Parts: sequence; structure tokens; C-alpha cells
Amino acid sequence: MSTISINLISGRTIQQGASMEGGKETDKYMKACGIIEIDDSDFKRLGIMKNTNVKVKSEYGEVVVKAIEATQGPHPGVAFIPMGPWANSVTSPETYSTGMPTFKGVPITIEPAEKEKVLNSLELVRAKCWGDA
Repeated sequence: MSTISINLISGRTIQQGASMEGGKETDKYMKACGIIEIDDSDFKRLGIMKNTNVKVKSEYGEVVVKAIEATQGPHPGVAFIPMGPWANSVTSPETYSTGMPTFKGVPITIEPAEKEKVLNSLELVRAKCWGDA
């Protein structure tokens, strides 16, 4: 197993929007947004199976998410995390006066993190804001 460098994009998904209606503290929301979609070839480069937890790192932070098969593509070298606190953990807070961060083209690294937990949204916010999970 190894670490790979790729580009991250983020955006809204139907699953993200529908799960948000039930509450951002639900398991359904975590399963819809605490994921990263990557290409089959990137799974091979990482040396992991689908549905494995991975650590995503950027110059802005890091987060553990579940790696799933990309729903679009093939797009080797490009990963997708739905909008939410998991994506926010690794994207720039800079909004360039638009009120919305830049969610496209963020350079990231991905490494296997099978023994690490994907935090739910409340745990993640507590960890990022107060240093506890």
C-alpha cells in the first residue's frame, strides 16, 4: 500500500442533499458525505480495496473518509468528496469575496487508513474546532 497524489473536487450530490434533510448529525449524512470517490486505477495505485478508510491530506488539513468507486468517469487522478464538513476539512477557506470556498482542483494525497475511524459530522466538527472527538 502506498500514498498517491491527485486532485480533489467537491460539489453537491442527490444523496448529500437528501440526507441533509434528515439532519447533518445522522449516519445517513455521514455515509453520503464522509466518502471519497476515486477511479479504479487509483484504487490499484493505492493497493487497497473499495470501501476502505483512507486519510486525505491537503495543505489545509486532513480527514479520514471511506474510499468508494467513482460514480463518474473514468477520471484517473481526480477524486470527489461531496460538499460537507469532510470536504471542508481539506479545502481552502479562502472565498475570494464570493462567500463560497474554491471546491475544485485541490491537490491532495490519499493514504490507506484502515484502522482509523470516519468521524460523524459532530465528532469531526468537535475535533476540528476543539481538538476532541
